[in-house]
Amino acid sequence: MFFRDPADIPWGDFGAEYVVESSGIFTTLDKASAHIKGGAKKVVISAPSADAPMFVVGVNENTYNSDMDIVSNASCTTNCLAPIAKVVHEEFGIAEALMTTVHAATATQKTVDGPSMKDWRGGRGAGQNIIPSSTGAAKAVGKVLPELNGKLTGMAFRVPTPNVSVVDLTCRLVKNASYDDVKAAIKYAAEGPLIGILGYTDDDVVSSDFIGDPRSSIFDAKAGIGLSASFMKLVSWYDNEWGYSNRVLDLIEHMALVNAHK
Repeated sequence: MFFRDPADIPWGDFGAEYVVESSGIFTTLDKASAHIKGGAKKVVISAPSADAPMFVVGVNENTYNSDMDIVSNASCTTNCLAPIAKVVHEEFGIAEALMTTVHAATATQKTVDGPSMKDWRGGRGAGQNIIPSSTGAAKAVGKVLPELNGKLTGMAFRVPTPNVSVVDLTCRLVKNASYDDVKAAIKYAAEGPLIGILGYTDDDVVSSDFIGDPRSSIFDAKAGIGLSASFMKLVSWYDNEWGYSNRVLDLIEHMALVNAHK
């Protein structure tokens, strides 16, 4: 079956309760509501949304309530960045930070040079170039962690690899702390309250080592570096396909539990 308009999909006839909107087109409340018209009860947008409530599992999913019929699971990069930012901000405070994601190629890119409606550089061949690009992932952290709103921004480099990306977060802390102090806080969270969401490694890893990793963010203790007692670079890997897909399912599971007890 093929439907151009989500409202024409007979979700109700199929007994579908939760629909994952992954077209990349219907990412606003108004557009995604077409699935509700088709009989779906809840919609999870697998992309950032301009106006839908945004959730990152492990960070703010507990703010979900049963009145929310359409939600966003944010982006894969926000899912990587937010758990790290949450831990560091709660322990030491983030005064300001810049993020760079070195991101694997995606389906929106061109195989060879061609026209791009979004930006000129984005139309260059994905397999032949390192392409600077914009990303709203860092700013989106301010939506799931309001206390960081306005303190984070960032950009991306699209690189010619098929999967796995890495976040570089360069931050200035409010409290003085060594890089070892920050590593210890992240390790504690990865082995405790954020287990399964946040990971920690001090192995000599490269990107392909994380293919198929279901966690949102795996902190690389050896890759980061501290300059002073309040300024440092933190590095965290993520399988931008599989890890993110796992969080979509986790969010649906959480929504179902909340909705079952309303």
